[in-house]
Amino acid sequence: MVVVSNSNPVRVLNSDRVIHKINLSLQQIKDMNNNDIFKKLRVALQLRDDQIAEIMQLVDFRISKAELGAFFRAEDHPNYMECGDQVLRNFLNGLIIHLRGTKENPKNAMDVINENRAQLKSATKKIVPKENVKKPAPKAPGKNFKPKKVESKVNPVEKVRFNNGKNKKA
Repeated sequence: MVVVSNSNPVRVLNSDRVIHKINLSLQQIKDMNNNDIFKKLRVALQLRDDQIAEIMQLVDFRISKAELGAFFRAEDHPNYMECGDQVLRNFLNGLIIHLRGTKENPKNAMDVINENRAQLKSATKKIVPKENVKKPAPKAPGKNFKPKKVESKVNPVEKVRFNNGKNKKA
């Protein structure tokens, strides 16, 4: 059997297994919510929360970093918030303006993405450990320090005498 996708044909030897895998991947796509799409876009484009807030500002949609953090939390977290259609729609519209620019001032999307990557790399390089930081000296034991005496532990099983109901005569 031959399974044909949109781009190229694929020859299949075990068609049942492949069809099952295709059905599973389609089910996973159906199970995605707006939060999952938002997270995947954030990771793929390497965007930080402040950059996402700026992108939302391009379409006059104000959102705080705390609200963005609530979208990216795990579903079982108490501060998790479901991302609405309006928030995702405004982010996508702002992302188009951010990457492509406006009609008056067009941009190349790859240039913008490479610029974001360069900013990300420079931000990670700026975090350099300080060499002149004094570490606190280890504290010496106090004057009245007395080590505790360790008592030998006695095994309680050794003290038990088993009497099976018969008296032994000596």
